[in-house]
Amino acid sequence: MIDLRSDTVTKPTEEMRRAAYGAEVGDDVYGEDPTVLKLEKEAARILGKEEALFVTSGTQGNQIAVLTHTRPGNEILLETNSHIFYYESGAVAALAGVQTRTITGKNGEMEPEEIEAAIRTEDQHFPETGLICLENSHNRAGGAVVSPENMKAIHAIARKYSIPVHVDGARLFNAVASSGREVREFTDHCDTVQICLSKGLGAPIGSIIAGEHDFIKHARKWRKRLGGGLRQTGIIAAPGLIALTKMRERLGEDHDKARILKETLQSCKGIQVINEVDTNIIVVDVSGTGMTSEQYVEELKRKGVLAVTFGPTLVRFTTHFDVSMDEIEAVSLILKKVV
Repeated sequence: MIDLRSDTVTKPTEEMRRAAYGAEVGDDVYGEDPTVLKLEKEAARILGKEEALFVTSGTQGNQIAVLTHTRPGNEILLETNSHIFYYESGAVAALAGVQTRTITGKNGEMEPEEIEAAIRTEDQHFPETGLICLENSHNRAGGAVVSPENMKAIHAIARKYSIPVHVDGARLFNAVASSGREVREFTDHCDTVQICLSKGLGAPIGSIIAGEHDFIKHARKWRKRLGGGLRQTGIIAAPGLIALTKMRERLGEDHDKARILKETLQSCKGIQVINEVDTNIIVVDVSGTGMTSEQYVEELKRKGVLAVTFGPTLVRFTTHFDVSMDEIEAVSLILKKVV
């Protein structure tokens, strides 16, 4: 079975497994796990932030950021199809007690003018705007890259109104690899950022949130409150360190695989590729085949390929480290047979 459901299905490399086995460990709640400390220091350096914090997942990292930046009754601004709004089980309301105000972007980018217009004025009837959240790359926009220029413009508006900006950068390094820009061209335009180690980078678990010293100090307490204060965490931090330092440079290979799949899908009768395919995600509309997305995905599964539904007639394919170029060629043959 060739699994193109998500880059979350990647398995740790042999080097990661060996690193986990041999990791030097200590009690991370006491700040005594040397492997975690090394990972956090390296992540902060790469991302250009004062400090970083190792967390169990991207969702936990995003929620810790919202909890740390806001207070109950605040409103946060974010894109209509962003992961924080769409895929995190309403956690910002359940945990942080904030309400969301969504802005529909184009290819994941929100217009800075619309952001500014949505910021609440001082009025007893309104909630205070407590946070602006961006996502890069943008999952539901088909892995679209949000440009540093767009981020810079939004961050400038946020500073004007003293509102922090958090970036859900679960696939930030995909955006970096696709754009050819430096990491800090993206991270300079936010106050905090979350990156995932267990998607394209291939680690089995874990994410990083990074920001200023005071933010991380308070974020660490929120991590503890959420049950994320772990003990001998070096065993899972060690694969994450390899993912962060050795797997970023190969993400372009996944993008090449996605472009090959895009070309095949475009040649299939009844299939329409609806995204630009900036990174490792391809989204297609299968309505022209006469099938629903569920029927199409089931037909693919019978032929040995896994994908996911993305709407009533939309299907998502995601390339990653564990799918070889030979397997991509095999998928291309199967795709042509399905329709």
